[in-house]
Amino acid sequence: MKLFEKLYPLIIFLAVIIGIGIGQVERIRENAESFIVPLLVAMLYITFLQIPIEEIMKAFKNIKFTYTSVLINFVWTPILAWMLAMVFLGDHPGLFIGFIMLMVTPCTDWYLIFTGIAKGNVALSTAILPLNLILQVILLPIYLLIFGGKTGVIEFSFLMESILIALFIPFVLALFTKMIVRNKQQLRKNLISKFSVLPMVFLSLAIVAMFASQGRLLLDHLDLLWQITIPILLYFTINFFVGQKAGQLMKFPNSDRISLSLTTLARNSPIALAIAMTAFPDQPLIALTLVIGPLLELPVLTIVTQVLLLISKK
Repeated sequence: MKLFEKLYPLIIFLAVIIGIGIGQVERIRENAESFIVPLLVAMLYITFLQIPIEEIMKAFKNIKFTYTSVLINFVWTPILAWMLAMVFLGDHPGLFIGFIMLMVTPCTDWYLIFTGIAKGNVALSTAILPLNLILQVILLPIYLLIFGGKTGVIEFSFLMESILIALFIPFVLALFTKMIVRNKQQLRKNLISKFSVLPMVFLSLAIVAMFASQGRLLLDHLDLLWQITIPILLYFTINFFVGQKAGQLMKFPNSDRISLSLTTLARNSPIALAIAMTAFPDQPLIALTLVIGPLLELPVLTIVTQVLLLISKK
């Protein structure tokens, strides 16, 4: 794991602190919001550029693994997220929506690192990655309307406009770029390697801008931080056992079972954050939930990889 990836939780946390700090300056607070969307579009464009979407058919070479992971990620997990949100966050619409957004977006990047550490099937995990991305882009607005439509936070027209701007425009631009450099593999590899750190940079700057513009409202609700921690940890615990049991029932080999566990545990906080900051710019508690997610997730995934290694040795 690269140093930058190891420092991801710290970088996100510092971005929040810096944003709140500079947001105390009125001039910065009044203008910070205008930087959020351009930074997020740039982040997602480069993120989508790095994902091998054109290789999506590879996921269907292992049909059993594909439909098992899709059922857990896009049927079971949204239901689990809704139940946990209802129990722990029903009185706080912002936290409720943020938690749903975090849990219904499977990871499309760093879970491969943990899969390799745990000696899972990295090739299989890579094959499922483009399908996870496309399904979450399509299904996220549907989940939000189904599970969060009655919170009063979501306006359908504004949500659709935000998703068009934050997801589909950079997605289409990335596909168009890939078409241009389709026959120039070396150029494509150079671009991806040179740009690999930029999504994290743009996301951090967008978080700074978000919390600079809305940080005061966040400071008024610091007492709610602990409430989001409990359902997040419960999600990881429950889904770990679900992934392991599903892998056993499907009689997957150990390396495939490890891949299933990690692809159904790791969440895609950058994409969820991009939507949250675009669709709900005046709801910092939603973004706060999506910031806390990776602060807990990376330590949890580190522990999970060690547990999976121990299970493999038995």
